Amino acid sequence: MLDTNLKAQLASYLERISQPVEITASLDDTPASAEMRALLKDIAESSKLITVTESSGGPHRTPSFAVNRPGENHGPRFAGLPMGHEFTSLVLALLQVGGYPPKVEQALLDQIKALDADLEFEVYVSLTCHNCPDVVQALNLMAVQNPRIKTTMIEGGIFQDEIEERQIMGVPTVFLNGTMFGSGRMSLEEIIAKVDTGAAKRDAEKLNAKEAFDVLIVGGGPAGAAAAVYAARKGIRTGIASERFGGQVLDTLGIENFISIKETEGPKFALALEEHVRHYDVDIMNLQRAKGLAQDDGLIRVDLESGASLKARSVILSTGARWRNINVPGEAEFKNKGVAYCPHCDGPLFKGKRVAVIGGGNSGVEAAIDLAGIVGHVTLIEFDTKLRADEVLQRKLRSLANVTVVTNAQTTEITGDQKVNGLRYKDRTSGEETRVDLEGVFVQIGLVPNTDWLKGTVELSKHGEIVVDARGATSLPGVFAAGDATTTPFKQIIIAAGDGAKAALGAFDYLIRSAVPA
Repeated sequence: MLDTNLKAQLASYLERISQPVEITASLDDTPASAEMRALLKDIAESSKLITVTESSGGPHRTPSFAVNRPGENHGPRFAGLPMGHEFTSLVLALLQVGGYPPKVEQALLDQIKALDADLEFEVYVSLTCHNCPDVVQALNLMAVQNPRIKTTMIEGGIFQDEIEERQIMGVPTVFLNGTMFGSGRMSLEEIIAKVDTGAAKRDAEKLNAKEAFDVLIVGGGPAGAAAAVYAARKGIRTGIASERFGGQVLDTLGIENFISIKETEGPKFALALEEHVRHYDVDIMNLQRAKGLAQDDGLIRVDLESGASLKARSVILSTGARWRNINVPGEAEFKNKGVAYCPHCDGPLFKGKRVAVIGGGNSGVEAAIDLAGIVGHVTLIEFDTKLRADEVLQRKLRSLANVTVVTNAQTTEITGDQKVNGLRYKDRTSGEETRVDLEGVFVQIGLVPNTDWLKGTVELSKHGEIVVDARGATSLPGVFAAGDATTTPFKQIIIAAGDGAKAALGAFDYLIRSAVPA
């Protein structure tokens, strides 16, 4: 099953386990079970501490296997073959069950162990989804730490009947005790916060008690991370509050234009950002969404949706951007029921089906090219009279037989019953309306800045971007901004990182020129 190099790597990793691991598999005589049997044989051969037992029938999905310590039965279960992006999830499960400590703060581990409820998670994934492993790994870790928690990764390509029955149109999708729990990327902290109902109140009390920062950064993407590193290196009290560390980078599959890094993936890059920031004395406050900004007795106050407030002598806003919606009837109603925004994650769920891509820029054309290799047919719809993507991408698109390109078209409605069944668009010249029967719609029309909460406090452009000068300063003294949320042109990761460094230096210059309170 595994090639020689991968087997060697696996054996090297499994040298770190210190206690026995039992894998119990539910298999039959299907080809999928044969592949799983071969994988488990390779795993057992990679460590003397791992044993595999096999059964047929029983209450579990087939093919599947569970990873446990001897005498336990709450360890992570994998239904379907955990290869592709999920192979890392399997390796981590083996290590953690085998006694290797997870790289998680002790406070989080204590919080998991204290959860006093029976929680059974089911997480549906596709093996090409780069967001799914974070959710799978978080739930696996929780199952290893707390015997009242169980979790199963379910590979949608193998268990298509469940995908249809539960009408899952996006991954990762998580069920808790048989009820829909969440869809999309979720961190360990986010999952714990949803099941530990008292966590938000406790966190708010801790945040309110913090002393004022010299620099408080709002947003944890490339701009925020760079700002934190540059500020901390100046030796000043630095904090960073973010809804999710990494920001939009977490939703980016391939990164090939960050100078000095030939190629990487978004989640891996985001992890590197956080590790770099944690190398310095920076107070990182995750799962925090800002809702207000005000001046307060010589300081700047940032109010959070949790009810807490943070104060600082200077603030750097790096809240980034989010996917732009087309805002037509049906988009919100059928989100994750056929309307999707990540072709890499959700594309495999539409294998052999008809889909549309809305947007003719680089993102839209790249999405159409990727989807064409999976789905039955792609209809690409562009508002402009011509595609705006790079010519090399357009040439590739034109070479695909199962792609139809419609330009000068305005999407007017996404239709459906319980899930998407079609789309309507209007010819912008003739006004003629056309309906396309399909099962999925991928929206790829760019980004909108996360600045709604700043209206009336700092100057915004007509597009909602924060207006900044050459030093990153905004219209409010002591408040700076960086990255995709600002008027800085060309929204790129490397530009955002440079923006963050510039804003931090601007904030430091502001602080040393300001009167220091006695």
